[in-house]
Amino acid sequence: MQPAMPQHPGLLEKVRLLVAVLWAGSLWAVGYLVAPMLFATLSDRILAGTIAGALFHAEALLSLGCALALLVLLKFATPGWTPARRRTVLALIAAMALCTVVSHYGLQPLMAELRTAAGPDGVLASAARSRFGMLHGVSSVIYLVQSILAGWLVLKQ
Repeated sequence: MQPAMPQHPGLLEKVRLLVAVLWAGSLWAVGYLVAPMLFATLSDRILAGTIAGALFHAEALLSLGCALALLVLLKFATPGWTPARRRTVLALIAAMALCTVVSHYGLQPLMAELRTAAGPDGVLASAARSRFGMLHGVSSVIYLVQSILAGWLVLKQ
């Protein structure tokens, strides 16, 4: 018997890895580098929050796009994968997309309402400060979970 020849990944397999890395890297860059840097460097916290919110909105759209692309690629770019590996990656994609939906389309609108109601002094100077802080904390935990899942997703590629 001849030893098995190493398989070289095809174009779709490379694209699948690239999409997973793009998703993970964008989550990590926006959430743990760019957003904190905004608050550290801008003296206007309201402006920093507005910019961060716009970045997280773009991140949510990118996340859903990456999830959709990976679902398609999971079907067509996983030759030789075991059903268990395919199920694991499918579960990771679904869990990460759910994190995006819950946080961005569930919690973020509530936080935006509190910011709007707070007026020009900002939510941190309003009576809704503690509720906003609680929602922000829950959103941050969801983002952390999604970020950890993203690392696992890349490793499973």
